[in-house]
Amino acid sequence: MPDVSTPKSPLPTAPQLFFLFARIGLSSFGGGLSGWLMREVVTKHNWMSQQDFLSGLALSQALPGLNVVNLSVWIGYKLRGRNGAFAASCGMVIPALILAVALAMAYENFAHNKTVSLVMAGIAAAAIGLSLEMGIRATRYASNGLIPIAIIAGMLISITVLEWSLITVTAVAAPISIMVAWLRLRGK
Repeated sequence: MPDVSTPKSPLPTAPQLFFLFARIGLSSFGGGLSGWLMREVVTKHNWMSQQDFLSGLALSQALPGLNVVNLSVWIGYKLRGRNGAFAASCGMVIPALILAVALAMAYENFAHNKTVSLVMAGIAAAAIGLSLEMGIRATRYASNGLIPIAIIAGMLISITVLEWSLITVTAVAAPISIMVAWLRLRGK
């Protein structure tokens, strides 16, 4: 899919953002929310480019707090300013919070049921698949040279094979990545 810098579709209203983010927050059990958001915002509605989305994803992961809430704020703000940020973040958090509390109360009664355990495992597998798809897309986008590929591979090996601390690896790799991006921008 070509990466366009301007949206092809009319931008959503704040209420539309609220309901979109509520629907995604309520239907994305077990994670994978970033993947669903990218499909809706970039692929389906063409409200922003893949590059803009991935920049927002990187920013949301660098900030403290829940990544998907940070991403919701960023997308909402990018599309509709403060009202959009408020609507998107409320849509992501409030309905899902209400449902999570209700499901936690119900789960207490059915936690030992084998069928419930199998359903939860299936939901987890689907969420892992969505996260993997997002990771592959982000890797394709970010691996635009030898140094970025080396950083990606180094992080992957350090965290998964060597089992180094995620915080330590990120603390080393992030400044290097930022410096590489900055040097590239300066060279343009």
